[in-house]
Amino acid sequence: MKKVHVHKKAQLTGHNASIYALAFGKREGTFLSAGGDGWVVEWDIEEPELGKVIAKTDAKIFSLNHFPDKKLMAAGNMEGGIHWISTEKNIDIKNIAHHEQGIFSILPLGNNAITGGGLGKLTKWNLENIATQETLHLSNTSLRCMDINDDSIIVGSSDCSIYVLGHDLDIRYRIEAAHENSVFSIAFHPNEEYMLSGGRDAILKVWDLKGNEVNAQSAHWFTINDIKFRPDSTIFATASRDKTIRLWDAENFTLIKEINAIKNGGHVNSVNRLMWLDNHHLISASDDRTIIIWEVV
Repeated sequence: MKKVHVHKKAQLTGHNASIYALAFGKREGTFLSAGGDGWVVEWDIEEPELGKVIAKTDAKIFSLNHFPDKKLMAAGNMEGGIHWISTEKNIDIKNIAHHEQGIFSILPLGNNAITGGGLGKLTKWNLENIATQETLHLSNTSLRCMDINDDSIIVGSSDCSIYVLGHDLDIRYRIEAAHENSVFSIAFHPNEEYMLSGGRDAILKVWDLKGNEVNAQSAHWFTINDIKFRPDSTIFATASRDKTIRLWDAENFTLIKEINAIKNGGHVNSVNRLMWLDNHHLISASDDRTIIIWEVV
């Protein structure tokens, strides 16, 4: 079994509410966070105490992504609005009320972007003029999570289903009753053979790319909020409402290590989002209003 050593490098404070979103920053070693206070904050792992608020909105931010080639950020709020923010001027240049009941995921799609939100709408955006190109009504419930690879888009929904689409938003197939209730996290395996999903049922599932279940296990005590693979593809991390982070072997899907408050000084509330800055730095964001930088070796 693989062994890893985890060290808590820094715990970042400054947000005034739960943190729901993480994204890569403008420079190497930097990242962005956003959450219930409506702030977008930029951090540097070399100077973690110096967080800088670069944008403010009036609503809770549920999702965030950075499009460096366009010098643009997109932040999705709990009311279904999407804020388009200039990273040159750090100002909100456009606020479009498009989705309803929250935007839970924003991803790049070639030169475009896609957003998924409440009431089941999936929308493709033109980043040149910041306008909608196409909207697909995929479900009657929230689209909670998405991932994308060179060929496909996968979407997890509160209707317990996983949808697999092409980049042109054509629906290839649907895995019904993928989980007992909402699918909160989803990820393509970097080996391009599997996809992983986690739900409110606390079950971690592995699927082949035809939609067949390959593996299922009770991975946490409560909802699995996020799944993120390390860049070298050897391990992946899961985050849960049970306040823990767990590290897994990406080859055989066995548990390597749990990161928690008692043993590691981890989060004391739900862990909502994860991000690998590189092979040795894992970032976690929580309902406890803090971000932790973990060194993983």
